[in-house]
Amino acid sequence: MVKIKVISRSVDEYTRERSQDLQRVFHNFDPSLRPMEKAVEYQRALTSAKLEKIFARPFVGAMDGHRDGISCMAKNPNYLKGIFSASMDGDIRLWDIATRRTVCQFPGHRGSVRGLTVSTDGNVLVSCGTDSTVRLWNVPRPSLEDSDTSSEKSIEPSAVYVGKNAFWAVDHQFERDLFATTGAQLDIWNHNRSQPVQSYQWGTDTVISVRFNPGEPDILAASAGDRSITIYDLRMSIPARKIIMMTKTNSIAWNPMEPMNLTAANEDGNCYSFDGRKMDEAKCVHKDHVSAVMDIDFSPTGREFVTGSYDRSVRIFPYNGGHSREIYHTKRMQRVFCVKYSCDATYVLSGSDDTNIRLWKAKASEQLGVILPREQRKHEYNEAVKNRYKHLPEIKRIVRHRHLPKPIHKATLESRAMNDAKRKKDAKRKAHSAPGSVVTVPLRKRRIIKEVE
Repeated sequence: MVKIKVISRSVDEYTRERSQDLQRVFHNFDPSLRPMEKAVEYQRALTSAKLEKIFARPFVGAMDGHRDGISCMAKNPNYLKGIFSASMDGDIRLWDIATRRTVCQFPGHRGSVRGLTVSTDGNVLVSCGTDSTVRLWNVPRPSLEDSDTSSEKSIEPSAVYVGKNAFWAVDHQFERDLFATTGAQLDIWNHNRSQPVQSYQWGTDTVISVRFNPGEPDILAASAGDRSITIYDLRMSIPARKIIMMTKTNSIAWNPMEPMNLTAANEDGNCYSFDGRKMDEAKCVHKDHVSAVMDIDFSPTGREFVTGSYDRSVRIFPYNGGHSREIYHTKRMQRVFCVKYSCDATYVLSGSDDTNIRLWKAKASEQLGVILPREQRKHEYNEAVKNRYKHLPEIKRIVRHRHLPKPIHKATLESRAMNDAKRKKDAKRKAHSAPGSVVTVPLRKRRIIKEVE
């Protein structure tokens, strides 16, 4: 029998998708035939890094309508386009992110609204404020009419619970009917009860933030004015554990993909990531802000989190990185009091003191709209070659470069000079002391005063 070799090709391999496309050319990837492959790839990585800078347009738009500074925001887990916001004058609004318009308003609070949260099924909105009331609202069902036209319809609260003191924060339990409020103490409420079903108090200071664990619904973390972070377990009658830090923690967020880890936004401009089971040492310190970090929120992927600061900037950090990968700022944006990731991790929302909610892209150079398969493959290839050569100095310089506002740049240089001077002083003290008498404590432990159990 005679063997015959035949060249066979599938029609799909050489057929053009559109008549304007270039004819496909087949390459032989044998290294001996391609001696300049590394140089070509490096040039492509360099071009990709430059193009990313050229197309970096993170700001999408602003949603204005509030008459006072934005104090808090909440996502609707059941509706991708919806975001709730509340302001210092007691106004609560539901926004449609796609059209950037108000869908409806929730009037009633007579003071600043300090906390906002939505139940897991997206049907109940819980708000609390300095007027010592907790209000429950029925969230309207989204419809096509709401998306097309702006509506200023008002909704009455389904229940109003009055407390003894002002409330500072609220968070809803995952998949259940309980929610927690903070103020003079930590209170656990049920939707159908007008009085707290459980109360916790450890110390006399005001509790300023609270977050339920997404993996274990009975565990929650709270921070207080006495610089403490406390872990509570609803199955116990007393708090589980507590750490005291050097400065106050303004907000807390649990990692949704690793629910044993939490990150605390601190008054000293840093964020501290902890393992909830071992609180005597931070796993990572995230540094870059030059003023107090006011709010923090994790991406649904758990790989990144966004922070808003008193220095009028928004930063995005990798969950295990010490420095931010992105900084967003505008000339008009004032102090940022609340930030949120969208439920699909595509956008970041920031609420600031200038009454505006701003919408940003989570990836500054990401292409919006429908992307063709060929475009998607090209983006993936560019990202791959850039990651392959990102350690080389020219590409590293381009990728890391960010324009900073002058006040932030000056404060960064000043902080760096102070830290360098302190480091030199400590090194000299250690060099002129008896061996072992001066112990260098790492920053991950230095900011924690003690752990109480």
